[in-house]
Amino acid sequence: MRRWLRRLFLLALGLLGLSVALVLVFRWVPPPGTALMVERKIEAWRAGDTLDLQRQWQPWERLPNNLKMAVIAAEDQRFAEHWGFDLPAIRDALQHNRRGGSLRGASTLSQQVAKNLFLWSGRSWVRKGLEVWFTLLVETLWPKQRILEVYLNSVEWGNGVFGAEAAARHHFRVSAARLSDRQASLLAATLPNPRRWSAGRPSAYIDRRAFWIRQQMRQLGGADYLLRL
Repeated sequence: MRRWLRRLFLLALGLLGLSVALVLVFRWVPPPGTALMVERKIEAWRAGDTLDLQRQWQPWERLPNNLKMAVIAAEDQRFAEHWGFDLPAIRDALQHNRRGGSLRGASTLSQQVAKNLFLWSGRSWVRKGLEVWFTLLVETLWPKQRILEVYLNSVEWGNGVFGAEAAARHHFRVSAARLSDRQASLLAATLPNPRRWSAGRPSAYIDRRAFWIRQQMRQLGGADYLLRL
């Protein structure tokens, strides 16, 4: 029994070390893909379909400030202050969910990067625990700019469409660098469910949400907010 416990301990220690090394490498090396991309390919294969993934990595300097601010305004307005977990948002979400109605999440951009890059979808406690671990690693080993850079190059913006450059070309036929404020806010507005909503063909709800996002971008200070990252 002691021998098996020792082997399990060494295995767990090795996996922890591997996760640290992987996150550290991706601080400088663009991730070639994400776990979510693999998951989408498997879903398509099981359905008997083929899925061509669209993605083109863009470095921080070539990602537009308006899109950076749009996703912060839409998804994580305390991004510059927290250490991976927005505790007030988590508390508000728990209180909202206890009252009934639709479930509300409180995932930060850091948590979304950890989940989409390294983990699978689902709500199990095992996956949530691993998400906490990878979020702590990402926040510890990466600067905030890197977290947002990886997020914008990996987030899903349509069926098989990943990252800002592919999304801009797919929805608006322009490069990400040429996105207008409205187009950037429309992309951010679809993020709760990018396979249901379209930035290129927005519903009235997405238009209203995009308008609210542009208001929030201004209230946060616009591009000056990014100097805090």
